[in-house]
Amino acid sequence: MTVHNVPSSAQELIYGCMGLGGSWSDEPHDVQHVDEAAAAIEAALDAGITLFDHADIYRGGKSEAVFGEVLTSTPGLRDRIRLQTKCGIRLRERGLATHYDLSRESILERVDGSLKRLRTDYVDVLLLHRPDPLTDLAEVAAAVGQLLADGKVRALGVSNMSGAQIKALQERLEVPVVANQLEMSLLKRAWLESQVLVNHPESLDYSFPHGTLEYCSSNGVTVQAYGALAQGLYTGAVPENPTAAETAAAAMVAELAGQYGTTGEAVLLGWLMKHPAGIAPVIGTVNPARIAACADAARVAEAMTRADWYGLWIAARGSTLP
Repeated sequence: MTVHNVPSSAQELIYGCMGLGGSWSDEPHDVQHVDEAAAAIEAALDAGITLFDHADIYRGGKSEAVFGEVLTSTPGLRDRIRLQTKCGIRLRERGLATHYDLSRESILERVDGSLKRLRTDYVDVLLLHRPDPLTDLAEVAAAVGQLLADGKVRALGVSNMSGAQIKALQERLEVPVVANQLEMSLLKRAWLESQVLVNHPESLDYSFPHGTLEYCSSNGVTVQAYGALAQGLYTGAVPENPTAAETAAAAMVAELAGQYGTTGEAVLLGWLMKHPAGIAPVIGTVNPARIAACADAARVAEAMTRADWYGLWIAARGSTLP
């Protein structure tokens, strides 16, 4: 068995492909969706991004399918990029809107489906999409071992898991868990609030499992942040009834963008990347201009002062720290 350790690294941006492929309906994708995917991929490459994030359920499989069409029509592209995909969530099956399945048979079946749609022989990283309470960890380990031996997967990661859950899984595996993908942004701050609200009544307002970032940092698990741009909330999207905190944070993002000579998107991503956990933000926009606006994030992370970093956090939370 050849094991490749290919996690994303600190100061890296990841392109999230969930927006590719058209609608979430059963309607098939068309050439316009393929062209849109090609433009997004080109913009991501121009921004220095080489890791592309998928899941078997995104747009009912169409996200992987349009990406696969771009791969086959662009000679040499597969050698320039890394691909990761996820399995474990089943949608609209057996009368259920959603359920989870990390059985050995399901993992093997879903990976084969992803490879077929992506038109590639392997993915660099497979993420287990969500914890399945019925999981037999020995089955997961067997499936992962087979996929590695067959060369279909080169590394394993997880998504939406706590440090304790990763630890339990890791004890059954012969390979390291290399990544954990979590929702993290200036808007979704439970991961950060949990670090400072220990022994404070306000801690009950946040469900993020304490110790998860610490486990990942101590065990070489790269933290990938999805939803990192907060759907444009602080960079131009105008909600119907913005809160005072949202308005203040958006104003500070714009102020810092001017101060650092960059974009609001780079400020938001740089804020995440400044954290010593080595967070790798996932960018989900399909707009090439917005993708390009993210390219400066690593520089901003390096330049951002402690006062600016805390200032953004305090503005977004709408109250001072305890």
